[in-house]
Amino acid sequence: MRLLLLAGSGEARTIAERLAAMEGVEGIASLAGVTRRPAKLALPTRIGGFGGDEGFESYLCDAGIDAVLDATHPFAARISARTARICELKGLPYSVLRRNEWKPRPGDRWHFFDQEEEVAGVVPMEATVFLATGAQGLQRFANLGGRRVFCRRIDRPLAPFPFEGGQYVIGRPPFSIEDEIRLFRQLGVDWLVVKNSGGAASRGKLDAARELGIEVALMRRPPVPATTFHRTVEEALAWVHGLK
Repeated sequence: MRLLLLAGSGEARTIAERLAAMEGVEGIASLAGVTRRPAKLALPTRIGGFGGDEGFESYLCDAGIDAVLDATHPFAARISARTARICELKGLPYSVLRRNEWKPRPGDRWHFFDQEEEVAGVVPMEATVFLATGAQGLQRFANLGGRRVFCRRIDRPLAPFPFEGGQYVIGRPPFSIEDEIRLFRQLGVDWLVVKNSGGAASRGKLDAARELGIEVALMRRPPVPATTFHRTVEEALAWVHGLK
């Protein structure tokens, strides 16, 4: 069986390692190419988009893909929706791995939002805002004018910050709680904006915000396609075993 692993999450890295050692399964990983120098996966990996619905459908056919496991980032909504649609059309088994969301703990000062543009409605003027949401979609925070805005990204930018008052901070995860506390204090952060991606590896920024009494704007996740759904790596691998 030839399986396409749509990667992009920490769980996908673990799944790639396990698939590489799994008998009867030939795994191929795919990365969207958002990061210029992504860490290497344990499977043969293609990088970049497929070219829309037609391109993705052609790839599945040309590569002889028998099933698709979607372990992309929890906010890769367009990729997941397209994959679900094409796999249903072609009759290919498809499932999604999404780790649990973060839940507030005592002392957290969280505010929940569905759209990035809503955040400016609660962040005071003159506040210092740290965007830990990635550089993609940054323009949707352009209405934060009047605030000092920092955006963290992995790669050094090829273009200037897209709106006035903003500055990039370069860093590659993981970041410890101590790292985040030090950075937030250095920058004088008042508000932290985070996507509710879940997972232990990247929760440090939320724990640091609680320690420092920083307000947090938490972006709610987009809906998951109606398909087979997993919360853990083991559940996803059991699904793959069941296809063999």
